[in-house]
Order: sequence, then structure tokens, then C-alpha cells
Amino acid sequence: MFVVAPAQPERAHGTNGERILRTGASPEPFRTISVVLTLVWSGLDAPRLEIARVEVDGANLRAEGTQIGIAYELWYLLDGGVLELEVVGGPRKRVEPGEADFVDLGFSPLTNTLPILRDNLEGGGEPRDYLMALVDVPSLEISASKQRYEPVAPGAVRFRSGDFSALLELDDGFVSRYPGLAERIYPQ
Repeated sequence: MFVVAPAQPERAHGTNGERILRTGASPEPFRTISVVLTLVWSGLDAPRLEIARVEVDGANLRAEGTQIGIAYELWYLLDGGVLELEVVGGPRKRVEPGEADFVDLGFSPLTNTLPILRDNLEGGGEPRDYLMALVDVPSLEISASKQRYEPVAPGAVRFRSGDFSALLELDDGFVSRYPGLAERIYPQ
């Protein structure tokens, strides 16, 4: 999140680690500005590409994207925690987290970003456990997935689910490298 104030700003971090711009003497309140990014990941385990237009506005993340694999093309919209999906020539589904903390789209580093951004795990802290509504791709079948995110160092969070573990590399809270799954190719 970015917050701006008038006059000569200095960089600072808020109580939740968000990036803000401050002035020393300004009595005016801060205002939040949305950040819009285009992010692109390439598959490491199989030919796959994901492109997402992401808007972060305070604690809210909205994204529109496409994931393309060998045998499928998936369009998605993530807004307010709700994930709307369509496999081209196949099923459509709307997924709400329900009892889960977040939705997690198969093969997508973007949805691994959701707990990292919300709980500022890139900046450190205690390990956290989440219940995710995991969406299989391309079937769009949903299952519950217990996941653990463990801050290791600035820019690194260990992801665990069952016996699986991966050290996620981050850049501004977004996954830049997920070993064995994907690597962000834009921006680098």
C-alpha cells in the first residue's frame, strides 16, 4: 500500500509494514493510492504462463488474469476474496472462501501472495497457519488445503502443505520465484 502526503516526503513504514510517504509537519491526513501492476510468471515444472493485472488498494487485492497450460486456458477474476473462473471451452465456477481464509488457485503464485500481503509476512513475524479453498486446474474442483507460511528472512517465506515445502522468494510482497512451480518473468 502506498500513502502520500503533501510537501517534502520521507520514506517510512506504517505499523503493519506498509510503505508510506510522510512529511514531518503536515497536519493533513494521509490518503491511500491504488497500485496497479502487471505480473507475468512462467512455469518451471511444465510449459505454462500466467499473466495478471493486479490492483492493490489498501488491504484489498483485485486481479484479472489468464493462465495457459499445455491443454487449457483459464481466465480468472479475483475480487474481494471471491474467485471467478472459466476454462476456455470448459467449466465455469465462482469460488468463495467460505470457512477458508483464502482461495488458492492451482499453479498460481499470485494466490500464494494473498496471506503474505495481508499479514505482512515478507517483513518477518511468526509462522501462520491457514485453511485454503484450493482450486484444481483445469478441473476447477475444490478441496480444503491446510497451509503454513513461515517468514524466514526479508523477502523469503517458507510455504508448507502436508509433506510439501518450498522457499518462496518475494518482491514487494508478491511471489517472484516458487521453486519447482513458477518464476516471475515480468517485472524482473
